[in-house]
Amino acid sequence: MRRTVEFPGPSSEQRAEGGRGGVGVRQQEPLRTEFTFELPRGYVDESGTVHRTGVMRLATARDELVPLRDDRVRENSAYLSVILISRVVTRIGTVEDIHPGVIEDLFASDLAFLQDFYRRVNAEGHTRAAVTCPACDEEFAVNLAGGRLGES
Repeated sequence: MRRTVEFPGPSSEQRAEGGRGGVGVRQQEPLRTEFTFELPRGYVDESGTVHRTGVMRLATARDELVPLRDDRVRENSAYLSVILISRVVTRIGTVEDIHPGVIEDLFASDLAFLQDFYRRVNAEGHTRAAVTCPACDEEFAVNLAGGRLGES
């Protein structure tokens, strides 16, 4: 299930009038339902090809409920994240058939990255993190979705 939904912001008339009697209605950004990412190590497929970039979509209530009925989760609650991640990751590299077996074959650091990425996009709605430079104490935001370490 792939879809990108855009909810329009206020009309130009609403912005000119200040919205519904309010002051300074800000135009909302379209709702993002898919987020790209870059795995720290990468998924190695059966032919030995390494896939690093991918796409995760927002989770639905069903995505979070269905795995709870899975026997593998009932036997081992840690397996919940494997099934949940396999439901919301739509692509890793050229691999589009993402199932629990693919997620099981990820390196532990990549699974941890996807778990954190899932939390960020579904709970916080973005992939940015606020950080502080240890040398100069300047605060800035970094995008955790992509790029290799040291790149901006």
